[in-house]
Amino acid sequence: MTSKVWLAVSAVVLIGAAGPAPAAAQAGAGQDAAVARPVLLERLLACRAILAEAERLACFDSAAAAFETAEAAGEVTVVDQAQARQTRQRLFGLDLDSVNLFGNLRNDDPVEAIETSIVSARQNHREEWTFVLADGSTWQQIDDTRLTSRAQPGTPVRIRQAALGSYLLSVSGARSLRVRRER
Repeated sequence: MTSKVWLAVSAVVLIGAAGPAPAAAQAGAGQDAAVARPVLLERLLACRAILAEAERLACFDSAAAAFETAEAAGEVTVVDQAQARQTRQRLFGLDLDSVNLFGNLRNDDPVEAIETSIVSARQNHREEWTFVLADGSTWQQIDDTRLTSRAQPGTPVRIRQAALGSYLLSVSGARSLRVRRER
């Protein structure tokens, strides 16, 4: 089996234009519609069932070529567990529960907190803070707790999940503010 085929078989595949697998393939795999295997992956895996070696090799070659073409065109992206976790950390705080972004990789350890630093911080007319962080995210204070430490560029912050879909942001380990992610 070529290394490209093995990579395709051993990693999760996110499909843009190719769409979900046919209903028969979904039902046979025992997966619900939200995590259906992409058509290109189903075609690749179906090659294993071919008994004649020459036909099986031709099937794998054809499926691998189609996979490579789709990847080059940006229609398919292969993501390993480390990349999926890194992306979930970057998206921490955004409401993406309805999007099954990582298929089966979503079942690993959830991101419960992130640690980064402040790029900028400012208060609005209601004295609520807005924090722009080094990871590119923007967080808005949603409670009336007073910030007890200085919010200067480079200051470390920790954000962890709280109740009811909110998050708690702590600047330099000080008292936490309730925040929500804006960007």
